[in-house]
Formats: sequence, C-alpha cells, structure tokens
Amino acid sequence: QVQLVESGGGLVQPGGSLRLSCAASGSISSSAQMGWYRQAPGKQRELVAAITGAGTTNYADSVKGRFTISRDNAKNTVYLEMNSLKPEDTAVYYCRTWPVSYWGQGTQVTVSS
Repeated sequence: QVQLVESGGGLVQPGGSLRLSCAASGSISSSAQMGWYRQAPGKQRELVAAITGAGTTNYADSVKGRFTISRDNAKNTVYLEMNSLKPEDTAVYYCRTWPVSYWGQGTQVTVSS
C-alpha cells in the first residue's frame, strides 16, 4: 500500500510563491504518472499538472507559465512550484498517481491579502 503525503501549503499574498511536495511512503514505479489536482469550495476537483515517468509535463491552461511540476524518482517525490499566485488559485491541492490510483490527503493553499 502506498501513502502520499503532501506538504508546503499555506497562506500567501497575491503574486507570491509556494512550493508543494508530495512524498510517497511506498515504492512508486518510475514509469508511473504523478500529478496535482485542486478543489476549491463549491467546485469540482480539477487537474492542475501532471508528469510522466519520462518527464513529460501537462498543465491546465489556467496555470501555464506560472506553475512547474517536477519529480525526483529517487525520493519518490513530486513537486509543484507555484509562482504569481492569484486568489483564484485558492483550493485544497491533492497529489495523485496513476494508472494505479493513490491520493494524498490534501494541503490547503490560500491566496489572499
């Protein structure tokens, strides 16, 4: 059984930056895809960014140019660097793997002045 633990969330002012981390407690195949979703109050969970084992990345249009996803296979960890944050980025951010689906418990990101 794999457990994903997110960290790095918090309160930040508009225009600020945060770096989220997601560490897997078990072994994740280096070929597994990993990604970040987010869910704002009253909204559906949406894919923010994903990265394949080979390092190919995919981003939601709303975060392109501002967010960067990366992974360290040796540490079983995926990161999400978030810059130029906006109030509409406020949400709970979840880490996920696939094709075998594991989810983290989520970390709150609040962008507010």
